[in-house]
Amino acid sequence: MKGILSVIAFLGITLHSFSQTPILNSYPQAKATVFLDFDGQSVRGTAWNWDGPIQAASSGFSPEAITEIFNRVAEDYRIFNINITTDSTVFFAAPATKRTRVIVTPTWEWYAKKVGGISYVSSMKWGDDTPAWVFSSLLGNRVQSVADCISHEAGHTLGLQHQSVWDAACVKTKEYAEGKGTGQIGWGPLMGVSYDKNLSTWHTGTNAKSCTTIQNDIEVIAKYIGLRDDEHAATLNEATPITMMGSEFAATGIINTEADRDVFSFRVHSTARFRIRANPQSIGPANEGANLDIKVSLLDNLGDTVGRYNPAELLNAGVDSILNTGNYFLVVDGVGNTNLSDYASLGYYAVTGSIAQALPVYRFHLTGRISNNQHFFNWVYDTDEPIKTINLQYSADGVHFSNLVDAGTNKKQFSWTPSSQDRLYYRAQAITVADERAYYSNVVTLQPAASEDIKLHSNLIGNAIEVTTGKVYAYQLMDATGRLLQQGKVAAGYNRIEVYGTQRGVLLLRLQAENEVHSEKLIKQ
Repeated sequence: MKGILSVIAFLGITLHSFSQTPILNSYPQAKATVFLDFDGQSVRGTAWNWDGPIQAASSGFSPEAITEIFNRVAEDYRIFNINITTDSTVFFAAPATKRTRVIVTPTWEWYAKKVGGISYVSSMKWGDDTPAWVFSSLLGNRVQSVADCISHEAGHTLGLQHQSVWDAACVKTKEYAEGKGTGQIGWGPLMGVSYDKNLSTWHTGTNAKSCTTIQNDIEVIAKYIGLRDDEHAATLNEATPITMMGSEFAATGIINTEADRDVFSFRVHSTARFRIRANPQSIGPANEGANLDIKVSLLDNLGDTVGRYNPAELLNAGVDSILNTGNYFLVVDGVGNTNLSDYASLGYYAVTGSIAQALPVYRFHLTGRISNNQHFFNWVYDTDEPIKTINLQYSADGVHFSNLVDAGTNKKQFSWTPSSQDRLYYRAQAITVADERAYYSNVVTLQPAASEDIKLHSNLIGNAIEVTTGKVYAYQLMDATGRLLQQGKVAAGYNRIEVYGTQRGVLLLRLQAENEVHSEKLIKQ
């Protein structure tokens, strides 16, 4: 069972009853299955029924919250040959000794002890559908805590004991091993205490049985259900070629063992600017809910290292470099950090990037923010040629831009107060001295927070896009070339847009209502 610690008391949120649980599957081809049961359950004839039937109430979580919980748990089990599902029909179709139901419910009184969850060790193997339990109300209905507890209790059913702490005299000092660190790289062990840490992963260490019993969580689980097959080779000779879509590309994969690395190959046909961003699977900004700390390495055609990129305080990594003509390799690896061991730095990732002809003005980046209705801007750039001037431009539609101010070459910041509270688009324009050609920064969109009513649940999608909006929008889904794939409308509230027959890669979602246009870049896995 999993203790609630101090997180119970002050983590309450308001829940509403919803009649429908979103149907979600993480790896449908797997036989082993963990069913996340959110809608209530009558439990009879199990090892839990010492006082008769148990009527477990619905969790009360919204579809949005259920989806986040599912995504967190799915990522914890991403490396294994197992399907995390919210579909009871998938659960019942799985072999009896390869399935577990985890009931998420506020109904805990029958157990009489205030704990976050309970389960029997190795109960998946029993074949009698004895469920595991997560008591959401005792976890303050906090989504992250519920997700971590589900992964923990499901881990018990697969044979895991607690990760515990023992002193030099073999006296147990903590039933639940704790993590360390804060921010993106704060870490905690799933079979110990991980509720307040961004990284919650499997661990190898002393378990609850004795000070000499070392439990390798991944090894124990994999021995029963196996690991997923590796999608990309780890050698240069077997590197996966990167498929270009114009000047852009995208790739995905899973780092599923400590020794695993994924190698990709590409060619630069003439001196070009090479940019990539490698992101771990996450459920929100700042790599929230990720399990993988990414290092990317750039190698030349001989396998010599051009550069290694692994920001110390971030889980994602990026490259921005000028490359000469030639063949190159990109290596994606999971690594440890000051809190997380290399052992547990595993999971799904997506790489997006571009190979574009080198320009005299590069790393041209504009940032903007709003404070008290005033718009503030800063810009930076590198150049191989003298700059005549920098213009800051604005647009009401993101297409037609007008000059806002000629900032010259000495200023790198500007502020003003627009006359309206409408959404505005901004970009910086650099004019070179030599040929007076124009080069442009990225586009920044600013509008008052009160009118922002679109939340994209994740930029990484499978067969559906999940988005929550404050009103009705017409949508268009396009591929990287601008080809229209499908269109329709989304209602106010939670929406699930099914994506049909689309290849993996970069997609563009365009949402429009009245004079508003929102665009979001997606990566289809």
